[in-house]
Amino acid sequence: MSQSAYVKLVPASIQQVITIDELKDLLLYYRSITTKTGEQLSWEYAEAAFPYTIEVKEEAKGKWFYLKGLDQRKNRYILVGIGKEVDTDNEHHYIQFTLTDISTHGDKGKANEFCKFIASKLKGELHLFNGRVMYYYPKK
Repeated sequence: MSQSAYVKLVPASIQQVITIDELKDLLLYYRSITTKTGEQLSWEYAEAAFPYTIEVKEEAKGKWFYLKGLDQRKNRYILVGIGKEVDTDNEHHYIQFTLTDISTHGDKGKANEFCKFIASKLKGELHLFNGRVMYYYPKK
């Protein structure tokens, strides 16, 4: 059974809409800063921090992509997508991280890391896999 975590973009977020390319750029930025951290520590931290390649399918049409693990024994797949939900008057955009049936515990840990990083960068509302909510935006 698949599980999902969401980063919801709320009115207090830095931006209320995100494209799939902006999301990829955020993940590539995460990879670059962890690479620099590894260089400072003289440790190959980049492969441990971001052990995935970004794979895009044609049928995704700018809505999703997946992260494919470099070592399939430890990390397999995380699906990453964007969407929007419409309530009475408003439209709220979100980022969704989905674990497939063949995802590992390593995938879940990395997906949690990526969710927390993106939620903190965008000042969003994070709904974790276990149902808990973390608020990264300033409250009034």
